[in-house]
Amino acid sequence: MADGSIFIGTGGGKPQALELKRANRHGLIAGATGTGKTVTVQGIIEGFSAAGVPCFVADVKGDLAGLAMAGSPTGKLHDIFAARAKEIGDDDWAYADTPVQFWDLFGEQGHPIRTTISEMGPLLLARLMDLNEVQEGVLTIAFHVADKEGLLLLNLDDLQAMLAHCATRADELTTTYGNMSKASIGTIQRSLLQLRSQGGEHFFGEPALAMADMIALDDKGRGVVNILAADKLMQSPKLYSTFLLWLLSELFEHLPEVGDPDKPVLCFFFDEAHLLFNDAPKALLDKIEQVVRLIRSKGVGVYFITQNPIDIPDTVAGQLGNRVQHALRAFTPRDQAAVKSAATTFRANPGVDVETIITELKVGEALVSLLQPDGAPSPVERTLIKPPSTRVGPLDAKERGVMIATDAIGEKYDTVIDAESAEELLAAKAEEASAAAAEATAKTEADKQAAIQAKDDARAAKEAERARIAADKEAVRQARDAERAAANNPWNKIATAATRTATTTITRTVANEVAKQVFGTSSRRGSSSGGLIGGLVRGVLGGLFKGR
Repeated sequence: MADGSIFIGTGGGKPQALELKRANRHGLIAGATGTGKTVTVQGIIEGFSAAGVPCFVADVKGDLAGLAMAGSPTGKLHDIFAARAKEIGDDDWAYADTPVQFWDLFGEQGHPIRTTISEMGPLLLARLMDLNEVQEGVLTIAFHVADKEGLLLLNLDDLQAMLAHCATRADELTTTYGNMSKASIGTIQRSLLQLRSQGGEHFFGEPALAMADMIALDDKGRGVVNILAADKLMQSPKLYSTFLLWLLSELFEHLPEVGDPDKPVLCFFFDEAHLLFNDAPKALLDKIEQVVRLIRSKGVGVYFITQNPIDIPDTVAGQLGNRVQHALRAFTPRDQAAVKSAATTFRANPGVDVETIITELKVGEALVSLLQPDGAPSPVERTLIKPPSTRVGPLDAKERGVMIATDAIGEKYDTVIDAESAEELLAAKAEEASAAAAEATAKTEADKQAAIQAKDDARAAKEAERARIAADKEAVRQARDAERAAANNPWNKIATAATRTATTTITRTVANEVAKQVFGTSSRRGSSSGGLIGGLVRGVLGGLFKGR
């Protein structure tokens, strides 16, 4: 094909080509199992890579890993493919490989691919954990508080720690942000445990995926094809669909506006697309519609791969300008409705009865309508799809291992980085608070012990004072009793009486002697003057001595 388009196949006697300038208008590749969808997707990806357009594709069955290897003339489908190439006039058809990078959320069949809890955001995370509206609101509050307080939410441990932190502050946060019950937090915590059991803990952490590592060219200028090993991931359909929607959202957030480039910046292939929309709440459907509608201006083309076209909501299907419809089976009323729906979505072609042909298509055939250079869809044509140049089928473990070891990514994502984030910061805060509380408790206990000791000391001093006073009183009492006992002793009484008698006798004798010396002695016993004065003197002296 000429530059600027990708050859899809031949229909209506002319080549059917996907215009690179219109490839960011998205597309749909649909059809029942076994009708050739995988080969069609493989051929389109080969065309994009050769044109220098990187791609991302989820490999649900492992078949698309064959893009890494050139097909072989010894392959069991070689004869069929060679005949088809000749029939459609594809003289340039030859086997060739494409540059690939293998990714795996579980790190088993490719490089680990991770994002952080913060980058995922509460809306997609609520979808992943199947939360109701109230629980989603609580989760949103937790995200807001973490962002406000500078707490990085990198992995599930961080989110679990943040929710526990919010539970301890439930009353405070309810006042500020609205009801945040501990019961809702407990439900979210249980959902986190279920997410861990599905392997979700492998998806969250660092190093987070850098989009530049997916939007890359090899040394020949070919677009690198990023293949996500999704066979195990499909066992957790919500994790699968949420991851791919997150990837689209990240591309939308990080890529600059480019309008309508000559070729896409990246093409994204979403296999088993119905999983994205199953049981999705309206808010999530609105998010998907917004991303699909607006990511076109970022230069990204999104191609949904599904068995039944009615799996895609009308609001999204209306954005899909390029369509490849393989055979549908009209065995059930739902299948019949799908046939009629598919028939009405194509630009009519008088020579093609879509509703009839869609059930008669052979393997490798499809109804094709692609956007033309002027942006209008081409009339639908029954088209024989070109054969792929790469291997149809999976790689063995050794081949895959060599591809992983020799690609440009190297070991960049192979080792988890345990950065300081919400879990560590909250644990440090809790430890500091515990230490402060212990210190305060210790200080309070010391003050309490000091007060008790002071009280005991005061009580002891009071008791000592009481004892001293009692001892003094007892000493006084004993002294008084001793005096009384001494006073009542007969020998003491006799001595006291004798002392008094002797004192009286001495006093009188002295008084008489003094009187004799002063007044002289009368020769006559009855002299009135001597008797009067002597008596007076004796009385005075006797009174003095007696009073001593």
